[in-house]
Amino acid sequence: MWNGRRYHSFDAMLKERFGEKLYKLTLQSGLTCPNRDGTLSSAGCLFCSAQGAGEFAAPSSLPLNEQIDAAKALISSKYQGSRFIAYYQSFTNTYAPAPALRALYTPVIRREDIAVLSIATRPDCLGREQLQVLEELAKEKPLWVELGLQTASDATARRINRCYPTRVYDEAVRQLHGIGAEVITHMIAGLPGEGEEDAFATAEHIGQMHSDGIKIHLLHVLKGTGLAALYERGEYVPLTEEEYVRTVAGIISRLPGEMVIHRLTGDGSKESLLSPLWSRNKRAVLNHIQRELRRRQIVQGDYFRETGRKNP
Repeated sequence: MWNGRRYHSFDAMLKERFGEKLYKLTLQSGLTCPNRDGTLSSAGCLFCSAQGAGEFAAPSSLPLNEQIDAAKALISSKYQGSRFIAYYQSFTNTYAPAPALRALYTPVIRREDIAVLSIATRPDCLGREQLQVLEELAKEKPLWVELGLQTASDATARRINRCYPTRVYDEAVRQLHGIGAEVITHMIAGLPGEGEEDAFATAEHIGQMHSDGIKIHLLHVLKGTGLAALYERGEYVPLTEEEYVRTVAGIISRLPGEMVIHRLTGDGSKESLLSPLWSRNKRAVLNHIQRELRRRQIVQGDYFRETGRKNP
C-alpha cells in the first residue's frame, strides 16, 4: 500500500519527494505539431482538438512570466504554497530548434518558485539538438518529459493517425533516461478498435519500458475532431463508466509497483465534450475506481509480468 492507497499516486509521490503537494501551472509554448502543420499530416491525431490539450491554459501570446502569474491566480484559492510545477501541456513542446527551446525553458526552470519542469511532446520530436537542451535542463532541476504514446499497437496508431511506430517511443524513453530526464507516458483506454486486452497490453509495454510515470486517459469525443465525425455516424461507441472503471483497475494491476500514477482519468472541455457525458463528474469516476480496486482487492503490480496467467 502507498499511504493507504492501492496504487502509487501522484500526490503520495509529491509528499514523499518534495515534502508537500505541488500544484501545476499550465503554460503554453506556442509551438505546433508535425502532425498538424503538414510535416506528417494536417489532420492531427483522431481525438485531438484544434486547441490541443491547452484549453485550461493562458494564451500562448502572453509572455511566460505573465502566463505564470495568470496560472498562479487561477489556483490561488486552493494553494498558497511557494513552489510549483511548470507544465507545458498543449501540442509538441520540443518541436523547435535548440535556441528557441533554450529561450522558452531555461528562464522558467531557473525561477525560484519552479520546483519541476514538465514538458509534453511527441517521441518523434526528440532529435539530437532537442535532447541536448533537455539534458541541460535536467541538470538544473527535475525534468519530466511527457510522451503521448496512447497505444502500443501500431495498427491502432495508424487508425488514430499517430504518425509514428511504437519503436520510436521505446527509443525515446531510453534516450531520455540516458540524459537524466524522467518519463511520464500517456495512454488512452477506449480507442477505436481496441478492447480491454489491448489497453492491458499497452500498460504492460509502458511498464516493461520502465516509464517513471503514467497518465491514464478516457477517450473523450470532442467537437470538431475526426473522432467526433465517427461518433456522429455511429461508427464509434464510447466506453461506459463501468467498462472504463473495470479497464483502469486492470491496468493498475499490470503496472510495476514503483511507477507513479499521475492520472486515472482526464478532463474534457465541457464546452466541446460530446461524449461520454458521465465523465463530467470526475470525482464520482475516481470514487468508482477506488471502490472497484477495493472490491477486487487489486494492488498495483499484482499482475505485472504475469500477463495471460490470470485476468483479475
